[in-house]
Amino acid sequence: MKNIKLTYTKMTILLGCIFITIASCERELSDEAVFATFPTAPEVFNDSPVGLGTDFYFPYINSKATAWSVDEKESYEGSASMRFDVPNANDPEGSFAGAIFRIDGEGSGRNLTDYDALTFWAKATQSVTIGEIGFGEDFGENKYVVGRKAIDLTTAWKKYIIPIPDPSKLIQERGLLRYSTGSLLGSGYTFWLDEVRYEKLGTLAQPKPKILNGVDVEETTFIGTQINLSERGLTQTFNLPNGVNQEVTAAPSYFTFESSNPEVAIVNELGVVTVLDAGSATITATIAGVKAAGSLTLQSLGNFAEAPVPTRDPANVISIFSDAYTNVPVDYYNGFFTPDGQTTQGGEPPLTLGSGQVINYTQLNFVGIGTFLNVSSIDASQMTHLHVDINVQEAVESGDYITLQLLNSVGNNETSGSVRITDNQLQSNQWVSLDVPLNDFGLANRDKLGLLFFISDNTISNIYVDNIYYYKE
Repeated sequence: MKNIKLTYTKMTILLGCIFITIASCERELSDEAVFATFPTAPEVFNDSPVGLGTDFYFPYINSKATAWSVDEKESYEGSASMRFDVPNANDPEGSFAGAIFRIDGEGSGRNLTDYDALTFWAKATQSVTIGEIGFGEDFGENKYVVGRKAIDLTTAWKKYIIPIPDPSKLIQERGLLRYSTGSLLGSGYTFWLDEVRYEKLGTLAQPKPKILNGVDVEETTFIGTQINLSERGLTQTFNLPNGVNQEVTAAPSYFTFESSNPEVAIVNELGVVTVLDAGSATITATIAGVKAAGSLTLQSLGNFAEAPVPTRDPANVISIFSDAYTNVPVDYYNGFFTPDGQTTQGGEPPLTLGSGQVINYTQLNFVGIGTFLNVSSIDASQMTHLHVDINVQEAVESGDYITLQLLNSVGNNETSGSVRITDNQLQSNQWVSLDVPLNDFGLANRDKLGLLFFISDNTISNIYVDNIYYYKE
């Protein structure tokens, strides 16, 4: 017993020493540890760039790299301003002006949690509408990108406000400013920004976040489908001091997403919804505890029913999109002609469902598949038909239609022709194989086919397409 007691006593002393050592280490960690902190300075530009370092200006691809400069002859306040020379549409150095201003140095950033808006003063050489100004883009994760679109400038200085959807997210932000805009009717112009800074206005009220542009959307889908909500209208709106409701686009990371049935569909912090099983699930979201208007209700039909596999001789086929053939090079499966009123999402990239790929277009009004910009146009002179498989993911009602339109010699004495596919040729949630004679398009020539459009004018909004090819019968 004595030995046992002695052993127990030694063990107690040893454990006591260990406890004291651990406790001491914990005290030292809490007393001496230095947690990462970032500057909270609000200024971005005040007569010169503030706290950005030396390598901070990064133009977008195909933009004019020299569009931005410091102008010491113009300013709202102080001695200089930011000058932006927007090029002519045909400028060989770049067809538009656009870039990000990013703090130099990996691991750098600013803590902007004390502010609720980016503000600046601006004017232009004439009345113009700037495409977009915002912040949060760093050419890295781009987690907290915000943009205010269609900003109207005049020749007089005026203050502008871009609200921050949720300031608590901006603990380490490198992308302090971003802009993108094009010419006015093909001609260039100049605009200026001054006193660019983050502010705590304290007067931004009535936050109204939205997903899917505030609309409650219902869609039929399949296991394996992924839906990127960042492409479907994520915004935040605040009432400004002047009474105007200002909407900004907001990156998915500002939102907290939730699925009503995670066994059917889940959604991650980037707003990507993944369908896991058959059944129903509704996706909703909040920003800083405020419920977002809009929702996405998915009815998953289970495994995807694939389109019929083509059996035509490859020697007689020019394929644009099909797993059964070698496809010709394509510029894009969705040109995103937003300035022309396009609402269609999807297509870039195609989805992988079942054993192959398929294109899913949603919010369809019109969408183009391009083969004319950086790839060779298609010579279909010897082809006789256009084939496409279409699966409409909603009820097909009387008067619904999809128009197929072909453009030849795009931008160079182009010609076009179209064929309308009527409601009695389409079926709901089933594949329909269409073989359209090319002569029905009425084109005098089809040696340089550069665009194939699907047009519905919103009569049909959600379709899958597959096996798009020209063939010779």
